[in-house]
Amino acid sequence: MDFLSWLQVLTVCALGAMSPGPSLAVVLRNTVKGGKRQGVLTGLGHGLGIFFYAALVVTGLSVVLAAAPQIEMIVSYAGIVLLFWLGYSFLGIGRSSEPEKYQEVTISGHGGFVSGFLIAFFNPKIAAFFLALFAPFLRGDAGALEKSILAVTVGSVDTLWYVFVALILSGSVMTKVLEKHAQNIERLIGCFLLLVAVGFLYRLWP
Repeated sequence: MDFLSWLQVLTVCALGAMSPGPSLAVVLRNTVKGGKRQGVLTGLGHGLGIFFYAALVVTGLSVVLAAAPQIEMIVSYAGIVLLFWLGYSFLGIGRSSEPEKYQEVTISGHGGFVSGFLIAFFNPKIAAFFLALFAPFLRGDAGALEKSILAVTVGSVDTLWYVFVALILSGSVMTKVLEKHAQNIERLIGCFLLLVAVGFLYRLWP
């Protein structure tokens, strides 16, 4: 994996983390109810859940590609198709402009960490997102260092963002701005995903 590919992963994950959704709602709610400590714990738990999915997808893809290297190109193109689909879905074409209502997650006795982990763990869309993101450039002979860098990058970006939200943005006008412009942020992510997909397609085109 070259630096440009890593930078694309970093940027997409940062935009994805910043997109207002159920995860942001849980972090903010836990911060309001339990203070910044609970908010930070929620961010750490969410980051661990994201790291888990990223590591699972990277490892699974590597195993499949190592066992059947002849399907490497098929997997790459499948990932690009999935990226196009995700980009289109983020654009929200034909979607209602009504704001989504997110189901609250009950905080257990273990506090925000558990609720943060669960909101990530029980979101299968995250696995699909990483599958689309990693498939175009991950190879079967990828070393442990490369796979670790991918998983750690994704988990770190997510953790840092939500800890930042808990410590700095909670209760500030910025959270209202994020929620107000949620659809515009999602469209920005959609456009970037489409650009990444086009870039991957150009690199794979014979």
